[in-house]
Amino acid sequence: MTSRRGEAVALAGLLAAAGVTHLLRPRYYDPIVPRTLPGPARLWTYASGVAELAVAAAVARPASRRAGGRAAAALFVAVLPANVKMAVDWRHRRPTRRAIAYGRLPLQVPLIWWALRVARANR
Repeated sequence: MTSRRGEAVALAGLLAAAGVTHLLRPRYYDPIVPRTLPGPARLWTYASGVAELAVAAAVARPASRRAGGRAAAALFVAVLPANVKMAVDWRHRRPTRRAIAYGRLPLQVPLIWWALRVARANR
């Protein structure tokens, strides 16, 4: 497996795992859905899980990898408000929980970079 292909497969795996957890454990994600979004939080949790699975499939398939990488970058930007909400909501929790919530924020930058790298590699 080439390095570029390995990066794409790893990104697809990460997205697929996130999508599956959104669908199987929605109670974990529902509280971080921004209240400004219309409709129930569960709808957004499921929608993001389905989106992650669709983007994972696009990244995994060489013919759609470029578009999939771009979609993954957009998805990582789109979930940033949920990560901000989580950091704000968890600011008074135990240090380990706060570290998890705060750590998700800067993690978005390398995830976006990774997704764009996968998209560029498939020219």
